[in-house]
Amino acid sequence: MTAVAIAPRGPFSLAASVRFLEGFTPASYHQAADGMLRLAFPSDDGHSTVAAAVRQEETADGTAGRVRAEFTVHPGDADHPPADPASAGSGPGKAVRAQLARILSLDVDGSGFPELAAADPVVSSLIADYPGLRPVCFYSPYEAAAWAVIGHRIRMTQAAAVKARLAEQHGQCVQIAGQTLHAFPAPPALRTTTRVPGLTDVKVERLHALAEAATAGELDAARLRAMPADDALATLRTLPGIGPFSAELILIRGAGHPDVFPRHERRLRASMADAYDLGETGSDDVRRLAEIADRWKPYRSWIALLLRVRAERMPQAGSCKGSQAL
Repeated sequence: MTAVAIAPRGPFSLAASVRFLEGFTPASYHQAADGMLRLAFPSDDGHSTVAAAVRQEETADGTAGRVRAEFTVHPGDADHPPADPASAGSGPGKAVRAQLARILSLDVDGSGFPELAAADPVVSSLIADYPGLRPVCFYSPYEAAAWAVIGHRIRMTQAAAVKARLAEQHGQCVQIAGQTLHAFPAPPALRTTTRVPGLTDVKVERLHALAEAATAGELDAARLRAMPADDALATLRTLPGIGPFSAELILIRGAGHPDVFPRHERRLRASMADAYDLGETGSDDVRRLAEIADRWKPYRSWIALLLRVRAERMPQAGSCKGSQAL
């Protein structure tokens, strides 16, 4: 097992991240009594599976303590050996550390985030209500894309059950800190899945296409974040089953882009219209909402998440069918 430490730049609370995961349907996460965050996921190499146990140090002055993770890399096949457990500073160990940082949004310098509160009372209220909460991302753009396909036009709870069943039947089973977890299938395993109860044949074909795209490097997080956001979104929309909403989901919550305003997330727009007192039709004026979101730069994705979290805490009428959240 390899141990690494990540020093947050700016406010960060792992406990807030865990609470968020408990309410985030795709994660199906259940907190352990010891407060440790346990994760199992396909690594960015597309073949291995990572099992990680994550804690945050407590500090006497209330600043964000270092995040410590112990992880093991399990090979997916004989051609892809596990990471060298003696080296977390280079090679595979360094790559896993980077992926863990991205999942928890610790790869972004958040030291300027609190400064947004001074110029915007809505942001000030959000930061006060959810101290230290940063976006907790999907493990990869590949997994986010798979979730988008699985969840299209079905209830989130139904989609989560399908995703969990895929992990149990086709993903790797790992032990981490006394618990058994099932990782989502790596691209090679997903590509060979021929039938998925609860999914149409068309969705299964789209999952196969996403697995092939991931293997070809088309869903590489660093590549997507290095591109201009509009170009990255356009590229993602060329994938089978990926429309404007899903493309934003993949870029923001899959690749962990910190500064994209999700124009196609209706419940976010409704939350913004309510928070900024824009009236009943305010959520339809996307241009005006985008201009407001420009005040949040370079953390537009982060503020959008906090608005969505607040909206989720409020009673909602109607069905959740087809209403995935970023």
